[in-house]
Formats: sequence, C-alpha cells, structure tokens
Amino acid sequence: MSKKTLNKANLADLGADRLANLLIEVSQGSADIKRRLRLELSHNLGATELAHEVRKRLASLRKSKSFVSWRKRKALVKDLETQVVMIVDKIGPDDPITAFDLLWQFIELAPSIYQRADDRRGDIGEVFRSAIVHFADIAPCTDVDAETLADRVWRVVSDNGYGEWDGIISILAPMLGEAGLSYLKAHVERFADTPLFEPEVEHEAILFLRELRGEADHSAERKQRFVQQSLQEIATASGDTDAYIGQYSSEDLRNKVVAAEVAMLLLKDSKAEDALVLLSNVADDGNSFGQEQWDDAYISTLTVLGRHNSAQAHRWLCFENRLSVDHLRAFLKGLPDFEDVEAEDRARAYALTYPDVLRALHFCLKWSDLSTAAQLVNVRADELDGDHYELLTPAADALRERHPLAATLLWRAMIDFALIEGRASRYGHAACHLNDCDAVAPEVDTFDAFPSHDRYVDEMRVRHERKSSFWAKFDAH
Repeated sequence: MSKKTLNKANLADLGADRLANLLIEVSQGSADIKRRLRLELSHNLGATELAHEVRKRLASLRKSKSFVSWRKRKALVKDLETQVVMIVDKIGPDDPITAFDLLWQFIELAPSIYQRADDRRGDIGEVFRSAIVHFADIAPCTDVDAETLADRVWRVVSDNGYGEWDGIISILAPMLGEAGLSYLKAHVERFADTPLFEPEVEHEAILFLRELRGEADHSAERKQRFVQQSLQEIATASGDTDAYIGQYSSEDLRNKVVAAEVAMLLLKDSKAEDALVLLSNVADDGNSFGQEQWDDAYISTLTVLGRHNSAQAHRWLCFENRLSVDHLRAFLKGLPDFEDVEAEDRARAYALTYPDVLRALHFCLKWSDLSTAAQLVNVRADELDGDHYELLTPAADALRERHPLAATLLWRAMIDFALIEGRASRYGHAACHLNDCDAVAPEVDTFDAFPSHDRYVDEMRVRHERKSSFWAKFDAH
C-alpha cells in the first residue's frame, strides 16, 4: 500500500508534532473541528472535564434561536451526533450517573431544535431516536431510585410534543422495576381522573365556524389516547397482557387491526379459544383496512387450535380475494405431496380470470411465472391501463426476451395512454417504448389479432399526427 494513502498507520508515521500542527492548520475557520478538538482535549483531562464541556454545548444549543437552513443542517446533525458519542462512549464508561443526566438533557433539547430546523429528511429526528436507546445501557449503572425515576419519566412523557420521548417507558422498564412502573401507572391514572380545562364558552356561531374549518377541539380524544397508550406501554413492560387488552373498549375490539393485535397476544398466553371468539366478533363493515392483519391472526389461531383444514381453506380464500402470494405459498406448503402441483395449476387458471388484470399481472411477476403473465397480457390486452407505468414497465422488461408480443402489448398500452391523454411529460418515455417495440418486432412470430408493428406505427402517425413533440423524440432515436 502506498505511503501516501490516508490511513492511521501512515498518519502516525508523521509524528505527534507534525500532526498537531496539521490539526491546528485545518481547524482554522472550522468551528466544528475546533469544537471536536476541544472535546478530545477535555476528555484527556478526565470524564468530569469532558462532561463540563458537553454541558456547556448543550446549554448553547438550547439557547440558540437562529433558524437552521438546509445548508447548515448537516453540520447540526454532525454536532448532535458528536455530543451523543461524547456522552455515551467517553463519559458513560467512567461516570454513568453523569452520562445519564447529560443524555437526558440531550433528549430534552429536541423541541428547541425542531422549532428552528427543517427536518423533512428526518435526519435530525434519527439522531434523537438513536440516542434515546442508549438509556438501556447507561441506566443500569446508575443509582436512581424507582420513585424518583418514575416521576422523571412522567414529566417528560406528559409533555412529549414532538415524540422525542417515545419508547422511554419500555427502555427504562428494567430499572423502574415493578415499584417504578406502579408509581408511573399512578401518575397516569391521576391524570386520567383530572378534568380537562374548560375553555371560555363561545357563541354557537363561532363554534359552528370552527367545525367547518376543521378546528374542533379534540383535547378529550388526545387525552384519552395518551392515557391508553401510556397504560398499555406500562402493561407491556410489566408483562400484564390482561391490563394491556383492558385498555381497549368493546368497540375497539371490533376493529380488525386491534382484534388481530389482541388475538396474537392471547395466542402467546395460550388462550387460542378466546382469540378465536374475539376475531369472530369483528365488525364486518366491508372495509379492507386491516383485513390482512386479521387474516393472518385468524389463520394463526386456527393453526394453534389444530384446525388444519379450516386454516387451509382460509389461506385459499385469501389468495382468491386478493391474489396473495404469501397465502398461496403457505397453502401449497400445507398440502400432501403431489397435490401442490395440481393446486398451483388451479391458482394460475384463477389468476388469468381475476377481475383486476393489473393485480393479476403483479401476482404473476411476484410468482415468477412469466408464461402465465404473457398469456394474461395477450388475452386481456384491452383491459390494461397504461397509466400504471410503475408496473407495466418492469413487466415489459421481464417479458421482452421470451415473450416479445406480451412485452409489446404492455409498451403499446403505455404509449396509447400518453398520446390519447396528451401527457406530454411522458412523451420521452413513450418514444423509448415505441423504439423497444421496433427492436423486438422481428422476434414476434405472429401478432395474431393485433396490428403488426409497422401497421401500428402507421395508424399512430395518422391518429396522432399533431403530437409533433412525440414524433420528434421518436424520430431522433
């Protein structure tokens, strides 16, 4: 390896004096590098001195009011990450009590940072989400008593405006222990019993206008949801499944998503019969939301109860309803030897007649069955919606080598849509697709009832002769 390569060994060969001079030189004009060097020098003097520097930096970040533009966001993220490293990796091993307090102060920074920085990319939030999990390593090395810690946790979760403290109950559950979780639960229950602040009575006309604008007061709903989530997190940390489920109302339990979640918890507690009753009582509102979760929980419950045939029947039903690849695989796996081949053929035949041709095409691709995909396209080409380029493009690419006619029909669907609808922004892609059609035309044995490539192009030139920008793109290739 070259001696000029930037690596640890080559830099060490420069010697301490030359490296020190270089660091002084490169730090000129860079506040970030200077700050990092000071932190390292402080750490060299001990954890106490480094903690003092970190505390000063956190205070400075908290007091700052200037808006962080997108140009400065990367530097802010790096600064925040550096503080976490100093707290967790440098201070934590020598002084976990101080590290715990500093990490707590760091998470408390989140609201002030979010208020003055644009975090649409989520990289700032990721720093805080990554930092909070370090409490799991640091907390066991401290000596905070359970009641004090419960009070501290309650203060932050009850004012968790940006979600920066999400998960803290679960993270600190081992340190809180049964006593601490009990204290915390008492806090939540007292809050639940506290009446909401009654706002000043407003005129009915003003209240009506607020409702029209979507400004109705949802304080009671938010409070109820917060109490429910907090008590459920405490119940989970305590291993109390009944308490967790008890936070759901009878109406909640008729929701597919909730019922599926609770059913899986009941299965873990060896209460499969209760899970089946719960799932059977779900409201049949015709809404597909949560159906997949419900189906999986229902099949799991039937399996635990040893009802193999019923579980298989429901797997096939799931396949029929939405061409579920996962359920079909599980169904085939549950069949005796040799019966799976016949069942797979039956599944292919069903997919060819499925009402939604695009979903059927997606199934064929996911099943890696290009022959059936080609057959589907050839038979139901008039049903293809060329607007769905995100599916048709990769499908055409997959089919072009062995099934050039099917690939051509997919490209034509997208070309026709772009031209008929006048989607000028897609003309470039449509021109490329038409060139693809031209490229594979010699490989098509027969176009059957479909126009040949030359005839298709001639008809297009007549039908869309005024789409000059499209033809210019096509002729340019």
